[in-house]
Amino acid sequence: MPKPNCMPPSLIKRIARELAQRSAFLAIAGLIWSATSDLLNAAEPREVAAVTPFPSDHAAKMREGLDLFRQQVRPVLLKSCVNCHGGKDTESEFDLTTREGLLKGGAEGKDKTVIAGDAKRSRLYKLITHVDEPKMPEEAAKLSDVEIGHIARWIDLGAPYDKPLLDKTAAVPWTKTVLPPEAKKFWSLEPLRETTPPTVKRKAWVRTPIDNFVLAKLEAKGIAPNEAASRRVLIRRASYDLLGLPPSPEEVETFVKDADPAAYEKLIDRLLESPHYGERWARHWLDVARFAESHGFEHDYDRKHAYHFRDFVIRALNDDMPYNQFLRWQLAGDELAPSDPLAMMATGFLGAGVFPTQITANEVERTRYDAMDDMASTTGSAMLGMSIGCARCHDHKFDPIPQADYYRILATFTTAVRSEIDLELPADLAPASPAVEIKAKKGKSTKTNKTKVMVVSEGLKPMRHHTQGADFFEQTYFLNRGDSNQKEGEAEQGFMQVLMRTPDREKHWQVPRPKEARTSLRRTALANWITDNKDGAGHLAARVIVNRLWQHHFGRGIVATPNDFGKQGDPPTHPELLDYLAARLIADGWRLKPLHKLMMTSAVYMQSSQADAARAAVDPENVLLWRRSAARLDGEAIRDSLLQVSGLLDGRMYGPGTLDENSTRRSIYFTVKRSQLTPMMQTFDAPEALVSQGARTTTTVAPQALLLMNAPLVRRAAESFAGKLANAGVPGASGAPPQTGGSHNLAEAVREGFQVVAGRTPTDSERDACLAFIESQQKSYQAAGQKDADKRALADFCQTLFALNEFVYVE
Repeated sequence: MPKPNCMPPSLIKRIARELAQRSAFLAIAGLIWSATSDLLNAAEPREVAAVTPFPSDHAAKMREGLDLFRQQVRPVLLKSCVNCHGGKDTESEFDLTTREGLLKGGAEGKDKTVIAGDAKRSRLYKLITHVDEPKMPEEAAKLSDVEIGHIARWIDLGAPYDKPLLDKTAAVPWTKTVLPPEAKKFWSLEPLRETTPPTVKRKAWVRTPIDNFVLAKLEAKGIAPNEAASRRVLIRRASYDLLGLPPSPEEVETFVKDADPAAYEKLIDRLLESPHYGERWARHWLDVARFAESHGFEHDYDRKHAYHFRDFVIRALNDDMPYNQFLRWQLAGDELAPSDPLAMMATGFLGAGVFPTQITANEVERTRYDAMDDMASTTGSAMLGMSIGCARCHDHKFDPIPQADYYRILATFTTAVRSEIDLELPADLAPASPAVEIKAKKGKSTKTNKTKVMVVSEGLKPMRHHTQGADFFEQTYFLNRGDSNQKEGEAEQGFMQVLMRTPDREKHWQVPRPKEARTSLRRTALANWITDNKDGAGHLAARVIVNRLWQHHFGRGIVATPNDFGKQGDPPTHPELLDYLAARLIADGWRLKPLHKLMMTSAVYMQSSQADAARAAVDPENVLLWRRSAARLDGEAIRDSLLQVSGLLDGRMYGPGTLDENSTRRSIYFTVKRSQLTPMMQTFDAPEALVSQGARTTTTVAPQALLLMNAPLVRRAAESFAGKLANAGVPGASGAPPQTGGSHNLAEAVREGFQVVAGRTPTDSERDACLAFIESQQKSYQAAGQKDADKRALADFCQTLFALNEFVYVE
């Protein structure tokens, strides 16, 4: 019988054992066990612990197991397992290079990874037999039945090792990884190849050398390309591509009637000289640069002076700044041309990413590495089409980017910080503001217009972010597994080994730092390397930007993954053409406008969009470019076109943006606040500015149609457009509604509406349907007692035109 008020001895014993298994309560469990020992002994017979002897066949099993390990198991583990589990990486914290690590298992904790003496209960056995997920080895063929049998027998024999699989004491540290020469043998990493336009049969179709490359592949597949589109289609296509705005009816008619054989080339030249060109193409680069004007995260404070980077991009593109200079200034404009305000504005590229604004003391260092990672990763994706950031915690899984190379690139940005400084900007870039009086040393005073600009530089006062610690650190370290608590020595600046072709490596691009220099000049070295098309990464930078231009002109890049030219990206559909265009870019002094013209005057670009079932059966996705693919306008072009055709567009350029969706300036001047994106832009697939966006997705969803039916700005534009039609001379100078002069005048309004919105006249059936619709709407409003029924009905017609596919699609 147990003593009164005491727990049963069996329960006390079980509780003590369970507590003893929990490391946090070992001491407590020991005390409980000791305090209850007398009770247990009194209540139950004493159990004498017996020493379990080794089985009689233990020695024989060890000998057999070791022989099996040496001859069969070790080679399999080295070939298929060690690379990810104790070699280059230690996935899931499972290191099987030693028996201790094998028996310890990994971090998953689902089952014991290896139970010595029982293979079928071991998780390793279940993974290699593909009974459990993830199937091992990952991304490789399943082990043979013979190999699996050897491993199972070895585990059953106790899983003995004769020695570790790897001698890690003699291994080269990962911080000194050197890539073999064959790592450079990948199409995007190799120098540009000299290419000659191939010979084709259908020579009459060819307009530029681009056509030879495309037509050669089409002829190899037995596909004929389309003939040229009509002039009415071409001017609309070119205007949207270069300006993001539709041509006016007058411009269309003038071009259609122009008998000059060079009329189309002159049209392209005129569009490229328009200031709207920079506004259109700046948007493409801002997507790539993850540009925004707020810090992001939960507080998302504004960066009130970050918009100057947007203005730099617009101005640089309009001025046809050489693309290599365009890149160099964004990386190191403060070092390369410190007296040029545009160069200083350009450095906003590095600081455009997200950054937290509430940083506690124990987060400071990790957050700083995150900020430098954003700079390095965006530089890699935007300028080189390489996912450099994937090597932060381990060697890149697919591309030849060792983790050590990542940290050497990261060291470039060690002391680079966001700062706000006063600059005297060119008059057109400076926002309207009163002059600031500055007193000179001798008592005289001068007035100058200074504007505060956010830049990224060194040696300037950093922008503070409620940080409980330093804004940056003087050294960058190699971090094991990307953990700032696991430093493995200081990282000196370097670049990607596969994109360096000089024996002196990074020293080839580095420049001596004068004692009086405010900055480290490391970013200058990076800029030198990225734009060096002979010994550095310039050939890849040229390929990447050529591909971006092609993507926006043809709807799909020659490389369909514009931010990934690595092994996980798509291979080029026309590799010789890509290298030909990259070489042309460099030969033309890195100027983009000649490249635009070369692409847009090609027969490939000028094709009609006529579909054909037979050719589509051979090339359903139009990868070979036998026709012009349909393309929907992006949100900015749709909204800007609404404002343009309705007469509401405010053409002011540059300066601070706005969050007011009813603003009538071009959409590029919306303030990009990460937590408050413009609804209309989001509806039409504008991306979030968190990381570099090489290409936007295009969706067709109901909210897009609903927005065109209900958005206040769309209705305002429709009413303004209706007023233009009513006052366009159709009814007379009185400004009376167009039906005043009869159905003929209303028909003229319908015709004019189609010409402005769709660039063509309506068919007879379209005209009749529109007239019937307007009449029906007039009667409906009149029956409801609404005032201005005629104006409302005409505005309904205009809003219907805005919802046409012809308005939101290029053609």
